[in-house]
Amino acid sequence: MKIAINTIPLLSPLTGVGNYTYQMARLLPIIAPENSYSYFYGYHTNRLFDYKDNSSFYHIKEFIKKIPILGEMTRKAKGIANYFTYNNFDLYFEPNFISINIKAKHIITTVHDFSFKLYPQWHPKDRILYFKRNFSKNIKKVDKIIVDSNFIKQEAINLFGFPEDKLIPIYLGVDKDIFKPYPLEELQDVKIKYALPENFILFVGSIEPRKNIEGLLKAYICLKERIKDDLLKLVLVGFKGWKNNEIMELIKKVKEDIIYLGYLSDAELGKLYNLATAFAYPSIYEGFGLPPLEAMACGCPVITSNIASLPEVCSDSVYYVNPYEIDDIADGIYKIITNEELKKGLVQKGLERAKFFSWEKSAMEHLRVFEEVCNS
Repeated sequence: MKIAINTIPLLSPLTGVGNYTYQMARLLPIIAPENSYSYFYGYHTNRLFDYKDNSSFYHIKEFIKKIPILGEMTRKAKGIANYFTYNNFDLYFEPNFISINIKAKHIITTVHDFSFKLYPQWHPKDRILYFKRNFSKNIKKVDKIIVDSNFIKQEAINLFGFPEDKLIPIYLGVDKDIFKPYPLEELQDVKIKYALPENFILFVGSIEPRKNIEGLLKAYICLKERIKDDLLKLVLVGFKGWKNNEIMELIKKVKEDIIYLGYLSDAELGKLYNLATAFAYPSIYEGFGLPPLEAMACGCPVITSNIASLPEVCSDSVYYVNPYEIDDIADGIYKIITNEELKKGLVQKGLERAKFFSWEKSAMEHLRVFEEVCNS
């Protein structure tokens, strides 16, 4: 098969979609080298690279984002330029919701969640406008839709009436070469570099509304009043994201107890999970939820939400809380940090649960879908 993959998400520091795109683009040629692969970055190439190789692209993209009309013009220009670039592809794989004008006999698109439909207020206006103009129109052209969970499959049926046989749930994976338990001596470089305390609660994710960081911060304030422990800090990792003015103001109010590290590489992140006392992720909406899985793979006990896809992914290996109840979030964290038996049980269950997920397994399932579509 001649396969084209849209790898534009790799031109920004990798978050969920970017990580997924990179893993699929990296692994598919390894498990099926008989196919040819073309990566699209606004132009086609057989070379796979990402933000680390081309950080200048990221800064250009960030500049364009600040001027919405430029973003819309750039999207159109890329689509038009690509359409007139002749490439006889058997399959075009779009890992990021909306297919573009890559010419191929078949199209497969991955839809990660429906927050753009259910919670448009959580997103920048230009993104919602782009989805309104293009999602429903373009999704009709695809042969199959890959989704991250059965939860998202059911939402696709309920919200858009997609035929069930067109939807293929495939779980994401975890890189066990990075996200794993480390010997204590291998953690000291990260601990020293970021001046991390002995005990801290960790959150990983973009600083944006749906991650419910505001709820986590309020729960942490309640927790501090409850335990009177000046040594227990809250460490936040992730991009500043969008629509987060209230969150950033709340962070400023308790800045002596908050350590905000911004974006970290996976290598440092794996060690940070190992150092954390507990991982708190009271997100309001997820299509899968990679950070809790990464934390479990590192042997870090997890507190997360009892809604959306998270119970499907995490099973009985985490402590569940109601993300809308501040006291419930605070109580969940309190139980983990004060009940050693509960903590050990969750660590063991989390390590076992994480074994079920791998990027290799995910890539193999993608390949089966590709072959099925191209051979039909």
